[in-house]
Amino acid sequence: MRWPLFLLLLAPSAFAQADPFASLDTDKNGKLSLTEVPENLRPHFPLVDTNGDKSVDRAEFQAALIAANSLPKAPAGGAAFSHFKNIDYVGGKNPRQALDLIVPKDAATKKRPLVVFIHGGGWLAGRKEDGLPVARLLASSGDYVAATINYRLTQEAQWPAQIHDCKAAIRFLRANAAEYGIDPDHIGIMGMSAGGQLVSVLGTGNDEPLLEGTLGKFAKISSRVQCVVNFFGPTDFLSFFGPDTTFEKLMKGEMIPKLLGTKKEEVMENARQASAVTWISKDDAPFLTAHGTEDTLVPLAQAEEIHAKLKKAAVESHLIVMQGAGHGFANDDLNRRIKTFLDKELRGIPGEISDAPIKVN
Repeated sequence: MRWPLFLLLLAPSAFAQADPFASLDTDKNGKLSLTEVPENLRPHFPLVDTNGDKSVDRAEFQAALIAANSLPKAPAGGAAFSHFKNIDYVGGKNPRQALDLIVPKDAATKKRPLVVFIHGGGWLAGRKEDGLPVARLLASSGDYVAATINYRLTQEAQWPAQIHDCKAAIRFLRANAAEYGIDPDHIGIMGMSAGGQLVSVLGTGNDEPLLEGTLGKFAKISSRVQCVVNFFGPTDFLSFFGPDTTFEKLMKGEMIPKLLGTKKEEVMENARQASAVTWISKDDAPFLTAHGTEDTLVPLAQAEEIHAKLKKAAVESHLIVMQGAGHGFANDDLNRRIKTFLDKELRGIPGEISDAPIKVN
């Protein structure tokens, strides 16, 4: 399905705005109708309208934007790989608890580190296929096995279902490492937006029972990861709207309430649990966080906060500020730094990762 083309082809004037969704939402009702979309893009509209309600809300737009700004497809001439689709990592035949795995063809003779991609979409949209461009690129290098996973969305279950699913997926992949040529001691994770929140909690939550869950056949297998790449994910819901974030502020909007619940005590406890900063300790995995200065959905302060708290706990952390970027970006310099980070943490290849800001045109 080529629905990201909808956003790749949007008029440049729309993306010159800090908030391209708002620039298209001319009637300011929080949804894009077919008539608000440029005429040449209207044939793609049904592919972005994932819930079929004849409109595109901010979450659906965000999911498409993130996919459109993912790393490019694998280059010609890369390593040959096999694509295993719709692997059930829990065993309940729920399509939202399935993953795709991209494995170099010689997996039987060589173990490789694994990188797992977790999609965004405001916890209420998005799918594992959004991560296939990243997974193909990594596997085609011949250096990695790559996976991209589904998790239950908030239409089906609220927090902590999402992190329970992600941890179950990591446990499944580690338990089945030999079958897929995975080095179980070297697993990295990468996520964007809501996926960034989930990978951040995976990176700090470690063996916390509240986050672990008991899904699947491998509850005794570790879900720890060895490095985290967080693209503009929320990391502290209790400061998301500033240091005085309240229950009332968390209840504004659509995405966060659907994730955290409705009753005050439940919401505030879930907000604490779903915040990666809650669980930081000195044995956490190294982090690389990239975040845009013009992000109007997730404040840059979220990235700055987790970076500062990781550093205070003596955890390796890199924060790359994308100057002029909103909620979604693509940049070759950033991709090179990410590759250096993954190679260093998962393959033991020395490398310097610059934390210098990157200006996005």
